[in-house]
Parts: sequence; structure tokens; C-alpha cells
Amino acid sequence: MYSMLKHAHSGFRWLVLVLLVIAIFNAYTKWQNRKDYTSSDKKKSLFAMIFTHIQLLIGLVLYFMSPLVSFQEGFMKEAITRFFTIEHTTIMVLAIAVITIGYGKAKRKEDDSQKFKTTFIYYLIGLILILVSIPWPFRGLGTGWF
Repeated sequence: MYSMLKHAHSGFRWLVLVLLVIAIFNAYTKWQNRKDYTSSDKKKSLFAMIFTHIQLLIGLVLYFMSPLVSFQEGFMKEAITRFFTIEHTTIMVLAIAVITIGYGKAKRKEDDSQKFKTTFIYYLIGLILILVSIPWPFRGLGTGWF
């Protein structure tokens, strides 16, 4: 089960990244062009947020199952253990919190332009945090592309 969840979590990240990019691009272009905020726009940012939450749930299950997560003495000295135990988890939870806060703030704005601007800023910050904390293969953390 661990292997299946690990592959699902790793592959699902691509869907999350694509949905975030779509939501960010949509918010930026409509903000710059002063377009009306429609239900389609709301759905794009909502789906991006929902999929980040699903990814978080899968990640939390993995967190408690993973042999890479350890709080044994000296775990902070081992780069891979420290990354998966502290860094990856903390930054991802922070990124998802930023995205969720951005969605809530945008929803409460009266002006359509402000809705797009808020979505753009918060989702972009969330995306940057996610990109920084993904265990990319080139980081030497023992992970692959999928």
C-alpha cells in the first residue's frame, strides 16, 4: 500500500501543478484585461485548491507510513530524513494554507479585478513554495519524476 500511495502522491503532483498554473494564468490575464469574474473563473481556482488538499491528505497518510520520516536521535543530520520529516511537510502545509487563504480572500472581494489579483498573488506564492519543496530528482533526495 505504501508503494501505491507514494506513486499516486508523486504522479498527482503534476495534476496539482497544472491546475495551479491554469488558475494563476487565468487570474493574471483576466486581472490585466479587467474581465468579469465568472463561475468558470471561480471553478478554476476552486479545483486547484481542492486538488492541493487531496494531495495534502495523501501526503499526510504517507507521512505516517514512510520509512523516510523519523524522529530518532540525529535525524536532523541526515539530509533525506530531515527533508521528508521537517522541510517538505512544513513548506507544503504552508503553501496549501496560503492557497486556501487566497481563495477565501478572493471570494470575499467585491471588485472582480481584486478577486483576480488576490487569486494571482496567493496562488503564485503557494506555487513557488510547492516548487521549492518538491523532492525533484536533481536534488539528490532519492526520488524520481513520477
